[in-house]
Amino acid sequence: MEQILYYTLIKIGAYNLQIISILKLIAFILIILITLKVIRKAIYRIDKIDVGKKYSIYNLIKYLVTVVAIIIGLEMFGFNLSVLVAGSAALLVGVGLGLQNLFSDFISGIILLVDSSVKVNDVLESNGLVCIVKEINMRTTTVLTRDDKFIILPNSDLTRNQLINWTHSDITSRFDVAVGVDYTSDVDQVMLLLKQAIDEQEGVLKEPKPFVRFNDFGDSSLDFGIYFWSEDVFRVENRKSELRVRIFQLFKKHNITIPFPQRVVHISK
Repeated sequence: MEQILYYTLIKIGAYNLQIISILKLIAFILIILITLKVIRKAIYRIDKIDVGKKYSIYNLIKYLVTVVAIIIGLEMFGFNLSVLVAGSAALLVGVGLGLQNLFSDFISGIILLVDSSVKVNDVLESNGLVCIVKEINMRTTTVLTRDDKFIILPNSDLTRNQLINWTHSDITSRFDVAVGVDYTSDVDQVMLLLKQAIDEQEGVLKEPKPFVRFNDFGDSSLDFGIYFWSEDVFRVENRKSELRVRIFQLFKKHNITIPFPQRVVHISK
């Protein structure tokens, strides 16, 4: 049995690859996988931490354990890492210069996981694109847009560009719907109808309390706004659409006119 375990499979100079080394490596990998599974279960059992932070903590631990495991695994196979690093130093410098953007993405990934400015399930807006974070990896972040398309973003884009994080400190956000009515309309009646519309709308929080505001005297209309809070941040455009339909129906029922833009043309003779 001992002869089988110490049987040499590959011999290169002073280096011998034996069966026992492979068995040790397999056992080591299994231990690492089991350890990561136990750590993941322990982290996700903590109720005081939200899901996004649990994801970040676990991934940081996973990447750290993986790096340490690779180093130990190479040592188990008999590689002298100090000699390997010293011999490849010049090559690593050249590769590093050519892969600056890649390394920037890796560093950005670590920053995102550490400071939790962007977490899994956060709703982000960047350059007019609204998306929800599905997965944060070391180099890229996977997001889902409102038209159900997955986009793979380099992590450096999230740390370098200006972002609106709709759910950074709370899962609720404030939204508004604007509408204009004819100048002949009864302002008090319009505000009551808008208040009725928002009170009957599903997906709108009762607290904070939604409100109606008379915003401005427009060129062709009296401009009003409805302001409300919702937890359905990612699909809120559906709620806005339903609210606009409700407003239109109430205005039609009570003969409130939504005017077309008006222009006066003077023709000189």
